[in-house]
Amino acid sequence: MKFSQRVVIPVAREPLWDFLMDVPKVARSLPGVESVSPIDDTTYQGALKVRVGPIALNLQGKIILEQRDRANWRAALRAEASDRMAAGAVKGRTSMELKEISPKETELSVETDVSILGKIGEFGQPIIRKKADAMLREFVENIKKQLTGAAS
Repeated sequence: MKFSQRVVIPVAREPLWDFLMDVPKVARSLPGVESVSPIDDTTYQGALKVRVGPIALNLQGKIILEQRDRANWRAALRAEASDRMAAGAVKGRTSMELKEISPKETELSVETDVSILGKIGEFGQPIIRKKADAMLREFVENIKKQLTGAAS
C-alpha cells in the first residue's frame, strides 16, 4: 500500500532538516509512539500502540535510517515491526524530500510504501488507508507545533 503527502511547513529548510534527522524527536510527533531508543547511529528500536478498527496493535520493532542526503535534502528509512498478540506485522519504507519555497517555508514531501501482514492485513485497504492518512495528518500537525509553536 502506498501513501503520499505534501505539506508546507512554515519553517526554513535547514532547521526542518535538523529536526527530521533527530529520529527520537520526530518519533514523538507520530501518534501512538510509546518509545524510541537508539541501537546505533542509524538504527532505533521502538514501540507503537495504534487501533485499527476493532483491533488494538502493540507494535515492537526497528527503524533503520537508510539514506541521509543533506546535499539533495532527501532521506529514507525502513521500519519493521510486529505484534505477537495480534499475530501481525508491518514493514515499510518511507522517503522524504524538502523543497525550499521561501526563506521561512519548506515543502515536505513524504512517500510511504507499507506491507501489512497477518490479521491486521485482513481488514482491507480502505480502513487501513483511512487510519494511515489520519496518522500522517496528525504527524504533520505535530511537527508544525513542535517547530513553530502553532498548528494550522
